[in-house]
Amino acid sequence: MRWMKWTTVAALAIASIGCSSPKQKPRDESVPVTVAVVAQKNVPVQIRAIGRVQPLKTVDVHALVTGQLVSVFFREGQDVAAGDRLFMIDPRPYQATLSQAQATLARDEAQLRNAESEAARYAELVKKDYVTKEEYEKFTSGAAAARAVAAADRAAVENARLQLSYCDIRSPMSGRTGTVQVHAGNIVHPNDQTPLVVINQIAPVYVQFSVPETQLAQIRAKGVSVLPVTAMSQNSTAALAEGKLTFIDNAVDASTGTITLKATFDNKNRALWPGQFVTVALTLQDRPNAITVPSQAVQTGQRGQYVYVVKQDKSVEMRPVQIAESDQIQAIITNGLTPGETVVTDGQLRLTPKSKVEVKNAL
Repeated sequence: MRWMKWTTVAALAIASIGCSSPKQKPRDESVPVTVAVVAQKNVPVQIRAIGRVQPLKTVDVHALVTGQLVSVFFREGQDVAAGDRLFMIDPRPYQATLSQAQATLARDEAQLRNAESEAARYAELVKKDYVTKEEYEKFTSGAAAARAVAAADRAAVENARLQLSYCDIRSPMSGRTGTVQVHAGNIVHPNDQTPLVVINQIAPVYVQFSVPETQLAQIRAKGVSVLPVTAMSQNSTAALAEGKLTFIDNAVDASTGTITLKATFDNKNRALWPGQFVTVALTLQDRPNAITVPSQAVQTGQRGQYVYVVKQDKSVEMRPVQIAESDQIQAIITNGLTPGETVVTDGQLRLTPKSKVEVKNAL
């Protein structure tokens, strides 16, 4: 009985202590988020596409005469100017041919002078009837024949000189050389399919890309060489180069429904390289006073697109918005937001309409 009495007293004491301590209300947990301020600014209306860099000019350098390649005067990948020496083919056979042609010309010109002298002498004799007209015509015909032979010899000399000049292979344009395909010591021929080297002109340079035919009317309305084009790397939004639209193809590709365009870039800093794939942005016009938010702020739900707006008391509001256009960087809002409001750009998955937020940093 004594034991039961003490147990009852202890239980009553514990109960009284528990009733005297009020329960603490659990604190609301703040969700850490990243936010950005809704901006109003002029936004360019752009057409984006994937383009490929092309050299403005490409030249395959081939030999024009047969012979042994004796010298290479440049390094692979070197920039060359128009007229720079590239290769030398052994010139000795062609020098000998030129000397022979010159000697033949000298002989035949001497014969021509003698034939013309004889024709002139017989011209005086025929006037005095010392010789017959037939004899005179024979000498004039001989002089004419010698004149023709000398003309053919001069052509042979020029041809030999031209063949000799082909032994000295020079760059036809300014550009950058590629891999040397044929090295010194090899025999080259005019009909070889493999070029000695390929030269690309990369400053300036083209970027070729295609856009849907539905946008052709907008582009043509602005005109070629007026619309600016920005080239960016595919893994970054930073601009590599700024250029101008310079070419619209003369037909739409019926199989794809696209039109081919080309933009020209000065490329003085060599930021663009032939064969490189880039993202191009063709700017059609500016959209004034557009309301923009970062693209990652826009979410998609069952009722459409929405954003979380941060209020003054750090609570959030789930607000539907209408999007005019969007890319990887920003979205243009036509309805639902006003400039200066704050929207959540990261951390939306943990938010509910009753959540409080803790701002980590603002964009």
